[in-house]
Amino acid sequence: VQLQASGGGLVQPGGSLRLSCACAASGRRLSINNIGWYRMAPGKEREFVAIHSSDISRRYADSVKGRFTISRDNSKNTAYLQMDSLKPEDTAVYYCNADITSYGGYATRNIYWGQGTQVTVSS
Repeated sequence: VQLQASGGGLVQPGGSLRLSCACAASGRRLSINNIGWYRMAPGKEREFVAIHSSDISRRYADSVKGRFTISRDNSKNTAYLQMDSLKPEDTAVYYCNADITSYGGYATRNIYWGQGTQVTVSS
């Protein structure tokens, strides 16, 4: 199973970006349980940003509540993070993380990480 994160870039304070995390596995059907986003800023530890559970509940870090929205499209095995009202302190590498069960002759469930996408908020 591979997670491909995309959508990062350079944006001015107050601007918006939408990150995508596409999950795929050759020859296997995927069932995504929880999927979420973490970020790591320079000199800091990786921190939780948002999570979308399989029961459609969503949870956010206090620092992004009201500005970020996580969503998912199960038909595309893809999650999104809409980031609005971006601040310089949102600058970080954003990683997607997913708890996935894959099927194809046998079933296996694991936690997977994407490669990260850089978000830079600066004027």
